Parts: sequence; structure tokens; C-alpha cells
Amino acid sequence: MSALLTLAAGRARLRLAPAIGGSIADWHLGDIPVMRPVQPGALEDGNPLGLASYPLVPLSNRVAGNRFSFAGLTHTLPPLLNGQYIHGAGWQLPWEVAGSGPAHATLRLDFPGGALWPFAFAAEQRLILTEGELRHDLMVRNTAEHPAPLALGTHPFFPRPAGTTLHFAAHHVWQQDDQRIPTTRIDVPPEWDHRHGRQVGEVVLDHCFASWAGMARIVWPAQGLALAIAADRIFHHIILYTPEGRDFFAFEPVSNLTDGINRIDGRTEHGMAILRPGEALSGSVRYILEPA
Repeated sequence: MSALLTLAAGRARLRLAPAIGGSIADWHLGDIPVMRPVQPGALEDGNPLGLASYPLVPLSNRVAGNRFSFAGLTHTLPPLLNGQYIHGAGWQLPWEVAGSGPAHATLRLDFPGGALWPFAFAAEQRLILTEGELRHDLMVRNTAEHPAPLALGTHPFFPRPAGTTLHFAAHHVWQQDDQRIPTTRIDVPPEWDHRHGRQVGEVVLDHCFASWAGMARIVWPAQGLALAIAADRIFHHIILYTPEGRDFFAFEPVSNLTDGINRIDGRTEHGMAILRPGEALSGSVRYILEPA
């Protein structure tokens, strides 16, 4: 089992699994899980998919056909989940603890380029815990010798007890094909609209929403607890994943459109940054606990 790093502040406890994709293992306020608890066997198997959250770097979500072209070259990527390349390289690699204290930690990843991603990059996460808030700062820097496409995101899972509601506003959502690759941007239909709050599980989604307001709120009525999410403007897409019949869901602030790496054509809000050598992309997500 990989070693865990525990941060604590008052009744709040956050456990990190640096060697398992730089992941958050779990986050509790007393006995109440704020993010999804560790799934059975996840720590033993070193599986970030069974932990509370993991970083998405150098991009979020799927790449159509597991390939993309950039600067005149076509790059083929390995399948990472269900035959698809997904979520970049960071969640597949161990991260280094670059510094820590009782309630904060900095994790770093230096990737030289390789099968998981063709371009070298350096990434950093800084997590700062108080009893009422978790701040998650993310950064990725181009360490290649030429310009490269990069993006950022994070993939938190949240518990979904009966009555859980989610509030957020977005102007658009992407329809997708059977491989979950976006095809057409549309106005958010009424049955997917969460502006006034919607019970999680009313509709099954695994979709990319665009032009969202950067604010969201999860309410757990039975626990008397709510979680406000405030993301920097760089995270102007979110992925909402509400699988049928499961006791969790994911709400993922991300900078790039799913398959944005194949949309760098000037016609689509793709969210990929083309960074020169040494340039960096960064942003923060705050998770603030409130009474329900």
C-alpha cells in the first residue's frame, strides 16, 4: 500500500496519496465525507479511480481516436481506460512531496515526455486545508524545447446520499457521440439545467458544459452541510458525471473542452493553451464548507 500524507485542521482531515497519481485519497469533516471515501481495494491496488480526486494534466478527458496532430506531426496515445486515452499523464504517475506542514502540502511532477504524452512538462499542486475550506492550486509548465499544447483540471468525486442537490449555471453543453466525444454545442436543455438546483440522479450525465459561471454548490440535507465550489476563470468548462445507480458523482472544473486538442482550429472554444518553453498555466479551485 502506498504511503499517505495526512493534513489536519480542526475537525477536517485530508489524506493525500502522492504516489497514486498525486491524488486526494479522502477528505472528511469529523465523520462526514466531503469527497467520496476511498473505494475498496483502491489503495492496495494503487488505483486513482477509487480515490477522492486526481489531477488532470496536461489535459482533461478523452482524445478522439487516441491521436492528435500538432505542428505538422501526428501523435498516437495509449489507451488508459476502456480502450481510450483519457485524463492525460499526471494521474498515471507518482508525484513528489516537495513540501508539507500540518495543514498544507505541495506535490510536484516532472515529466520528460514519452508514451503517455509527447511533450515534456512540469506540474505542481498546492493544497491548503482549514476546518472550513480546501484550496487547491494547480500549475503546469512547458519544459519542452518548443511550443506545446497544455491544459489543466481536477477530478473530484463527491458522495451522493439521498437528497443530494447540485446548483451551477452554464450557458452551453456539448452533445456527444457513442465514444463520448463532443459533436455539437447546444443551449443547456431544461432537463439538464442546474441553475435553480437539481437533485443528483434525476438525469444521467457524462457531459462537458461550457461557459459556466465558475461557482457551484452541493447540498447534503441529511448532513446539514453544503459545499460551495469557486473556480478561477481558467476553468471555463466543467464535466458533470452522474452515473446511474451509484452513490457518488463527479463535478470536474477543467480548462479544456473534451477532445479540445483536436479542435485547435480557431473556430471552437477548445481551452488548450499553446505555451512557449518555460511558460506556465495555473489556476485555483476553492471548496468552502457551509451550513445546508
